[in-house]
Parts: sequence; C-alpha cells; structure tokens
Amino acid sequence: MDNTLPAHGVVVAATPLGNIGDASPRLVHALEHADVIAAEDTRRARNLAAALGVEIRGRVVSNFDHNEDKRVAELIDVARNSTVLIVTDAGMPLVSDPGHSLVAAAHDAQIPVTCLPGPSAVTTALALSGLGVGRFIFDGFAPRKQGARQAWLESLRNEKRAVCFFESPHRLEQTLVEAADVLGDRQAAVCRELTKTFEEVKRGSLVELAEWSREGVKGEVTVVIDGGTDIAEPEDVLGLVQQRVDDGMRAKDAVKEVAKSAGIKAGELYDAFIASRRS
Repeated sequence: MDNTLPAHGVVVAATPLGNIGDASPRLVHALEHADVIAAEDTRRARNLAAALGVEIRGRVVSNFDHNEDKRVAELIDVARNSTVLIVTDAGMPLVSDPGHSLVAAAHDAQIPVTCLPGPSAVTTALALSGLGVGRFIFDGFAPRKQGARQAWLESLRNEKRAVCFFESPHRLEQTLVEAADVLGDRQAAVCRELTKTFEEVKRGSLVELAEWSREGVKGEVTVVIDGGTDIAEPEDVLGLVQQRVDDGMRAKDAVKEVAKSAGIKAGELYDAFIASRRS
C-alpha cells in the first residue's frame, strides 16, 4: 500500500469522529511525515497522534476559525516546497470546520491539493438515518437566533431533498418544534455522539423527536430531515378542514390535523379558513 505524501502541496485529512479505529493508514503516515500540520487544536492533534502511536516529526501550528485567514500566506509559502497537512478536531476539514481559506488559496496559487478521505458526521448521519437521502443538502449549523432560524426553515419549506445540519444539544428541542411548525411533521433522525461509546440514533416524526429531546440531549448532534413532497397551499385543503368541521370537530383542531398531514403551517391555514368563511 502506497501511503507516500506528495513532495509539496496541501493535504486535507479526515480524522476520527470518536472511534480511533477509524483513522486510516494514510492519515497515520501523514501525521508522521508532513512537514507542517495545520490543526484546529494543536493539543488535540498531538493527542490523536499519541493515541495512534505516531511521532510527529513536523511543525504543528494552530489553524482555527479566528486565525485561519492570517495563517494563509505563511502556509502557502510552506506548501510551495513542502507538505502542509490540514486536520480538524474530528471529521473532514472545510465541512463546517476550518480549512477553506488555505485550500482556496492553494488552488489560486496553483499549488497541488489532495485529500485523505475518511470519517464525516454528515455522511455517517445520512447513512444511519433510514431516510431517503439519495439527494440531500447540508446546511452547516442551524442559526442560533430564533428570527434567523425561522427564516432558514422557511427557505426549506419547498426543499424536496433531505436536509442535514448540525445543532447544539441545548437548542435541539426548540429547533425541532419550529421545524415541525414550518415544515410540517416530516420524518427525521437525530444522530448523537456518532461512532462514540454512547452513539444513539433516534428516528421519528419532528413532533415525536421534539418531545423525546425535551428531557435534554447530550453530546454532538447531527440532524437529518426528510425532504418534502409537493407542498400544498392553504387554499388547496380548505375543503378538508370544512369536512372535519361539518363532522363536529372544532375548527382549530381540524386545522391542526389537516395542516400536519399537508405540511402547511397551522397558523396560515387557520387564517385562510377564517377568511374563507367570511367571504
């Protein structure tokens, strides 16, 4: 097996999410032989090497969100004649992790860039979700602020591809509640602590998952939400609401039931129903 590093250039390397056994032989070789290791956290990079029984021969420098742009010129100069290895704390660099500035600059400077493939929370969660993920989008971390999160979810209402994103365990319940309200009660999966001792994959509807997460969730979380089907407009299902009301159901309960099955926001459907009765 040829693990030889290129004579010069930038090498992007995936690191284990949690299980050290997922480190590839190529990663082991690169950690030992790279001239410079640009690490999101230098301490974690050294700990990874130690766990793999690797003696790092090159220089280890920090390369994280707040200093990445300042590092580029220095690392590009190194990469012209030596090998620069990019690693993050876990998973694939550039995927919601540092590395983009250096890789983009290397391409611009016509410096070789290659990749040592391996673990990724995104593809692992997609594979474990049990959902239709033949076509999907990855959206990084869900917005922290409610207004931005609502706008983001609204942008996904007509998205027919599965959606994968990261979320803080402390905001998970609220995000799932809001997702159910905006997207309808789609099927989803919450993947927690992937490849680690307490790995857990919980699959169900968004409402069910919101209730499950109410007691609190720990660890690193990746969420996958099933893609939508053809999205109905409130006017398309007013007849279904009226049928339920005629059968004796309260208007708000009828609206809630129809909205859930049609993937429509209950508030919008209720407003449309009330307006239709006035006309």
